[in-house]
Amino acid sequence: MAGSRPPQPLTAERSTSRADRIVTVSFTIFCQGFQALALGGIALFLPKIRADLGLSHTQGGIISALATLTYALTQIPAGFLVDRFGPRKLFFIGALGTNLLAFAFGWVASFWMILPIQALSGIARALLFIPGLILVASWFPPARRATAMGLFTVGGFMGNVVLNTVGPVLASAYSWRAPFFVFSTIGVLSSLVFLRLSKESPSAGGGQPINIRDLLSLFRYRVMWLTGGIQYIRYAVVFGLTFWIPSYLQEEKGVSVAVVGAIVAISSAITAPSNFLGGYVSDRLKNPPLVIGGALLVLAIAITLLATVNNLAVIIALIFVTALFQQLYFGPLFSAPVEILKLRNAGVATGFGNTFANVGALTFGYTIGALKDISGGFSLGFYTLAGCCVVGLVLTALLARERKAAQG
Repeated sequence: MAGSRPPQPLTAERSTSRADRIVTVSFTIFCQGFQALALGGIALFLPKIRADLGLSHTQGGIISALATLTYALTQIPAGFLVDRFGPRKLFFIGALGTNLLAFAFGWVASFWMILPIQALSGIARALLFIPGLILVASWFPPARRATAMGLFTVGGFMGNVVLNTVGPVLASAYSWRAPFFVFSTIGVLSSLVFLRLSKESPSAGGGQPINIRDLLSLFRYRVMWLTGGIQYIRYAVVFGLTFWIPSYLQEEKGVSVAVVGAIVAISSAITAPSNFLGGYVSDRLKNPPLVIGGALLVLAIAITLLATVNNLAVIIALIFVTALFQQLYFGPLFSAPVEILKLRNAGVATGFGNTFANVGALTFGYTIGALKDISGGFSLGFYTLAGCCVVGLVLTALLARERKAAQG
């Protein structure tokens, strides 16, 4: 009789663990959404920022490139720290720092004031992204890793929806600085709530005996280089389009900032569920390269058409198509090397791949602006992005072969 009672504490423990997962994952995704201000806010209001501060398109590209450079350089160190100390507190530091720096951006009065803020912002966002991605994934079983990683990015794109819906209203009523003040203040408060309520997952790791040799060993694997190349292309497309589409619509097509905000908001609303959907499909099919290759094929076609057509309605439709597919393969791509190589240190592996991704963003955040100054239009930059997607298809085919060989 007495032996019939022990299941009760186990049930309570499971209930507590489930509640901790819901709270932690929800607040992580919510806080991740505020980094949209550091990225999308600058892109959306770049024409106003340039006019206010007297910046060229090339200087606008430098603004994006600098933050992306420091973001890229901090990816592997951030992954290293996650594997060593766990993701929760690092995510808090990154979220808090990102919002404080976004608030500071609202005060800038010259190009030179922007540079140190952007350099530090890239570092803070790396401490937000890698730890957050690992923290969310750690609350899900390994078979749902791609789904979890796709779910994490939903916050960023939903943050873009809010920013691009409310931001133009605030900018119209006050100035382009107002959204930076308002949203970053809410972001700081949200970060503090996250610290108070969130929990580290029992499977999150931390305190593992990782060293530089573990890090350098990743360079031996062809899978890491293949996924790194695809990561380069993935974020070159995402960042290149996200940063420059608002300027393209306003400067070449004469679209108002309010309408551009609505277009970008709808695009973000389309992208948000596609992150989760791509991970879910990949986990169900157990075939990440299929999802990756399919998305890259559609992007190659859509971006080529975007550089070619002149009809505004068609251009907007193509923007929505790219929004659907540009992050559809996010989860499968990040989970592929962990699955294929059965890596123990997911933080370092994730940082490795995302370093390549942000070199792609760095390249095209600057290059598209520079090509605009040289050629007078955005078409050349878009054609180059489409060519990158074709290269990505080749790399995906090679990745599929490596995966098949690893499975025996």
